[in-house]
Amino acid sequence: MDQNPLMINVLEEKIVGLLNKLKDNHLNLTKFEELNSSLEEQNKTLKEKVLKLQEDNNSLKVANNLLGSNEGKSQTRTKINSLINEVEYCIQQISEMN
Repeated sequence: MDQNPLMINVLEEKIVGLLNKLKDNHLNLTKFEELNSSLEEQNKTLKEKVLKLQEDNNSLKVANNLLGSNEGKSQTRTKINSLINEVEYCIQQISEMN
């Protein structure tokens, strides 16, 4: 019988220890979820910046080609043809509305 109170005390200490670990894990989980959310937002922002820079780079290449550079003439022609097709499509849509 003398061992029962001792075993109960040991068991209570282990339960308290496990509850403390559970609380710490919950706090860590919350912290990591916030960090993950922050990093996802940062990643989204950086992806948008990369896309913008790629678009700017392509525009600069086209402008460079229009100024007489021999590099990428076919790319410039393709871009100009694409823009012409878009304008023609818009004109067609406007004509159909009238």
